[in-house]
Amino acid sequence: MFKATKAFSGFSVDDIGKARDFYGRTLGMEVSEDHGMLHLQVGKGTDVLVYPKPNHTPASFTILNIPVTDVDSAVDELSKGGVRFEHYDEPGLKTDAKGVMRGQGPTIAWFRDPAGNILSVIEAT
Repeated sequence: MFKATKAFSGFSVDDIGKARDFYGRTLGMEVSEDHGMLHLQVGKGTDVLVYPKPNHTPASFTILNIPVTDVDSAVDELSKGGVRFEHYDEPGLKTDAKGVMRGQGPTIAWFRDPAGNILSVIEAT
C-alpha cells in the first residue's frame, strides 16, 4: 500500500513567521507556505512539514538532522548567522567549546529553532 508514496515528516512550532524566517533566511532552506503551514525543501528531495500549534511544546529530542560534509564549517557559518549551539557535559554526551560532539559516533552539533525544537548538523559519511 505504501510502496508508491513518498512519506514526509513534520513538527510543530509556536510562530510560523519566526519559523519561516529561521528556516528560510538563517538556514537557507527553500520554504513555501500553504494553508498556514510551511513546507521545507531540505537537500535532495526531502520535504518537511512545519505546522503551527498554539500549545506547542519543544521536542526534547532531535527533530531534524541535516547531513553536512564538514560539521566545523557548518557550525562556523551558522554561528555567524546568529545560531547558538547547545553544549552538553553528560556521560556519553560531551561537546567541545564550539558545541561539537566528536569521537562518540558521528561528529554532530545541536542547535534550536525559535520554537525550541532541537536540530543538528551531522557529518555525512
